[in-house]
Amino acid sequence: MSATAPSPAASINTPWNKRHVAAFVIMIFGMFMAILDIQIVSSSLAEIQAGISASADEISWVQTSYLIAEVVMIPLSGTLTRIFSTRYLFVMSAAGFTLMSLMCALSSSISEMMVWRALQGFVGGAMIPTVFATSFAIFPPDKRVAITPIMGLIATLAPTIGPTVGGYLTDLFSWQWLFLVNIIPGIIVTVGAWVLIDFDKPNLSLIDSFDWLGLGLLAVFLGSLEYVLEEGAADGWLQSAVIFRLIITCTISGSWFFWRMFTKPNPLVDFSAFNNRNFTAGCLFSFTMGIGLYGLTYLYPVYLARIHQYSALMIGETMFVTGVAMFLTAPIAGRLSTRVDPRIMIGGGFIGFAIGTWLASYITVQWGFYELLVPQILRGVSLMMCMVTVTNVSLGTLGPMQLRGASGLFNLTRNLGGAVGLAIINTVMNQRIDLHLARLHEAVAWGHPAAEQTLQNMTGAFASLGSAAPAVALRKLAGLVRQQATDMAIADVFYLLTLLFLAILLLTPLMQKPKPATGNSSGAH
Repeated sequence: MSATAPSPAASINTPWNKRHVAAFVIMIFGMFMAILDIQIVSSSLAEIQAGISASADEISWVQTSYLIAEVVMIPLSGTLTRIFSTRYLFVMSAAGFTLMSLMCALSSSISEMMVWRALQGFVGGAMIPTVFATSFAIFPPDKRVAITPIMGLIATLAPTIGPTVGGYLTDLFSWQWLFLVNIIPGIIVTVGAWVLIDFDKPNLSLIDSFDWLGLGLLAVFLGSLEYVLEEGAADGWLQSAVIFRLIITCTISGSWFFWRMFTKPNPLVDFSAFNNRNFTAGCLFSFTMGIGLYGLTYLYPVYLARIHQYSALMIGETMFVTGVAMFLTAPIAGRLSTRVDPRIMIGGGFIGFAIGTWLASYITVQWGFYELLVPQILRGVSLMMCMVTVTNVSLGTLGPMQLRGASGLFNLTRNLGGAVGLAIINTVMNQRIDLHLARLHEAVAWGHPAAEQTLQNMTGAFASLGSAAPAVALRKLAGLVRQQATDMAIADVFYLLTLLFLAILLLTPLMQKPKPATGNSSGAH
């Protein structure tokens, strides 16, 4: 039998288990909510900032606190599923997510919002890897052709349409509805999960050996890492005592955590799946996808808001193109995944990513919907091509006993890629804005005829203001300079992402052509 020939299990057209299908629909809807809430606030940060009286530096933590807390929970999901069972863990996760959504809507300060958003991300984060692990455990291989594209679509579509959904809710109602919208669906998911999920049984005896120290080390490691990446550039990196101490804390806690995981007989996070070459390569691809998914979903709204002063609704409408492209590509990617070498699909997907960001690197202050159309379509198509194939390659060949822990690690890499990507994008963008501002200031300094003529024309345009006209014109010119510097910095970030997407292609030949999984739903019981 060749490496790509279907296994006996895969060639049999097994009937659908209606209860499992209904439970999976409920679970995937919960996963959709958890992932959607990462980006649903991205196009409405200005409104939230005004509503809770936060500073410009603080408001980004409405998004970051959620993402980091979610990142901490995701690798724990395998252990927690073994302790509480899929049913109880998912019910607790959905119920907690719903309650924290209500608390976020009731927040009146940035401190309150950060606490509730972190708790929302933490309790809701368990739903994401649980869905991935369950799908490979309860559905036989011949059904995964339909299931994997659905998961891939939800995992990538949810954060992509987040700004759109958030824009509509904020424009039609208020920013509080970004969180209130979760209440009714959250209750439905909680009740549905309790009634329908029956895949496995809890093993509460494992609580006695739960590694609380490992959990603390993991939280400290990821939290300090994100803070360093987010604030390091603004604080001068090692010139800041806080950043220096957190780098030391991150190094010590991370080293201690990994040492415990590799030396304990029953580790909190099982890394044995990394012995599988395809899983390791798949996680690296997933990390890079996270940068492309969350980084670009953040970068486009920044451009539209800062350069064009688009409202939350206008940003959402502009970015909806990517969601449409993903929706239309999902069934095609599912079919191709059974017929085309996955290495070719992954390579093609990242080449599409690179072409899209390379085109976007020519962005100017005049760009609008139509200029952004092709880069956004390429992003949507590429995300689905990569997501479906990388998921199959990473998880589809693992044994049932490895799936729970491996699913958490796989999803962790994507979300961690998003967290690191956002931090790096912000750092690079701020540095490049300062650089371009310095160069542009030289070009518009006194003594440059073009600059003086422009200022004179602006002063004339504001002649009706009388003696205030020169000052107003000068402020207007300074605003145009900053706008241009911001545009150039965003173009630099797009170019950097192009290089990243091309570099990851070097890993493609290292992957083995996977054999189809021969496991079945028994692994879930």
